[in-house]
Amino acid sequence: MTNEEYRRYAGKHMPRSHVGHNCLGAFLVGGAICCLGQGLLDLYAAFGLEEQAAATACSVTLVFLGALLTGLGVYDDLARLGGAGTLVPITGFANSVAAPALEFKTEGLITGTAARMFVIAGPVIVFGVSSSVVYGLILCLLGR
Repeated sequence: MTNEEYRRYAGKHMPRSHVGHNCLGAFLVGGAICCLGQGLLDLYAAFGLEEQAAATACSVTLVFLGALLTGLGVYDDLARLGGAGTLVPITGFANSVAAPALEFKTEGLITGTAARMFVIAGPVIVFGVSSSVVYGLILCLLGR
């Protein structure tokens, strides 16, 4: 079998790409999460919270819902449907903290849940804090 024949043979048996379906799912699920966030923001503002307090309450609510849905096993199904659309919003952060904590809970409270809770989200948190410190030091040195 020549290289060209093999390439045609492999092309016939290769699974088809689902890029369009995956993009649509990510758009719809991510958009639904963002619409929920906007609805919560408007709701908290309607209850009389100032803009900053409403934004904080909205973020806390979305993190809680992300962790709750992860604990109930619903977020995994949502992620299968929405792919990257579930990773980008703040609910994806809650899922990345709650999922490893649940996965390793059989190893105990300290060595399992507490030690593994930030396996995925930990580097993001460390990088974010480190970057803000460096940025703050640069601003301080520049006299701003």
